[in-house]
Amino acid sequence: MGAEMDGATRNRGDCAKQKMMENDSNKRDNVPERVTLKKEIGLLSACAIIIGNIIGSGIFISPKGVLEHSGSVGLALIVWVLGGGVSALGSLCYAELGVTIPKSGGDYSYVTEIFGGLMGFLLLWSAVLIMYPTTLAVIALTFSNYVLQPVFPYCVPPYVATRMLSTVCVLLLTWVNCSSVRWGTRIQDIFTVGKLLALGLIIVVGLVQICKGHYEALRPQAAFEFSKPASVGQVALAFLQASFAFSGWNFLNYVTEEVVDPRRNLPRAIYISIPLVTLVYALTNIAYFSSMSPQELLASNAVAVTFGEKLLGVFSSIMPISVALSTFGGINGYLFTSSRLCFSGAREGHLPSLLAMIHLKHCTPIPALMLCCSATIIILCIGETHNLINYVSFINYLSYGVTIAGLLYYRWKNPTLHRPIRVNLLVPISYLLFWAFLLGFSLHSEPVVCGIGLVIMLTGVPVYFLGVYWKDKPKWIYRVVESVTYMGQKVCFVVFPQIDPLDDTPPQQQTDKLQS
Repeated sequence: MGAEMDGATRNRGDCAKQKMMENDSNKRDNVPERVTLKKEIGLLSACAIIIGNIIGSGIFISPKGVLEHSGSVGLALIVWVLGGGVSALGSLCYAELGVTIPKSGGDYSYVTEIFGGLMGFLLLWSAVLIMYPTTLAVIALTFSNYVLQPVFPYCVPPYVATRMLSTVCVLLLTWVNCSSVRWGTRIQDIFTVGKLLALGLIIVVGLVQICKGHYEALRPQAAFEFSKPASVGQVALAFLQASFAFSGWNFLNYVTEEVVDPRRNLPRAIYISIPLVTLVYALTNIAYFSSMSPQELLASNAVAVTFGEKLLGVFSSIMPISVALSTFGGINGYLFTSSRLCFSGAREGHLPSLLAMIHLKHCTPIPALMLCCSATIIILCIGETHNLINYVSFINYLSYGVTIAGLLYYRWKNPTLHRPIRVNLLVPISYLLFWAFLLGFSLHSEPVVCGIGLVIMLTGVPVYFLGVYWKDKPKWIYRVVESVTYMGQKVCFVVFPQIDPLDDTPPQQQTDKLQS
């Protein structure tokens, strides 16, 4: 009897163990073997991230500003081409930094590695606090304005309607990016192709106009006929307008750790994308001038829409739809990359640790995405986006120069460091000379805007010393942070990603291994 009971007990124990093993097996089937950011960005998606973030609403709207400040069609076209050239110089420098310091986070990660925590934190602080939420809000508002234009053809869309549609758009894309990295990159791929097709339509229609002989504004005599005396200051402002249209060329560096074989695909994507965007921008402007006089272009608030109304007839609605689709893809790209900046900042200890966690199954940084979404909605509610964008444009441009100056300092500091890509010194020096010229002119012409931008950045100094540098905080602060983090983990179902030792090897150790 006792033996039977022992046997029955043993059988029940074996069954229980088997069920536990089956349950564990099922859980393992649902959860990835290693919880970490997945390398799902191939060369095509890498190009789509760069092109999709550069081509937003700018090329459809900003040619007016470049022409207004340059004073002539010919000089405006030269500014567009040179603007692409300057972006190419910057992207070459970022290619070297991206493969030398293979971390996600872009400018922030490089400046932190080179200059230390405080400098990196100031870039992170200004980006998370104001730069990316404001840019996302402006793009979302552009999207909603163009979507609602057919509904309100004879008036400006209502304030509440534009804010509500913008909020819905941001929430939808946040949900998509929380659900799957692959979904986010596929949306980026599709909408980037859509942008290029829309610009391709403009270019083809413009070339047809040129073949018909409609290129009066492009003849050399007319192209360099200045509507007002040219000055260095006005040319600098024209370059700033073009630089805004090219912004986003460094965004692939924010997701380096999710790129398949980044040492090969990161520079390849840059070499493909920047020349392609420059060519498309130049041809698009030529197409605009083939159908519109400089006076008509300057009188238009939405150049692409005016172009469509003039040449596409009953199909003119294609243009506002194209701008809406372009901005939708831009929102997705900014959400995707800015969330990785928050993730990188939290991993370095500069933001709450919850933001460095990823979903157990989807491997997406859900807390970081939710922070970016919330900050954008707050900016949408505030409403003063256009004033804020003036301040953040200065901060953004300042961060480019600091990062590329860091490249030169890093060369001097670690001359023996292994660099898979090593650009000629003339490349960063040329970029910095051009950068210093534009930055100096901006400080001279708009000291208040630049001053407020600097103040916004410097407000991060006390936050850094209180939140990051000060280690011996009262225990109750740690308990509160721990409780909030634990609650966030349960709500979002997130954990710290598992680090691959091969991916986390410091650059200096990589050099030592290669030399040994």
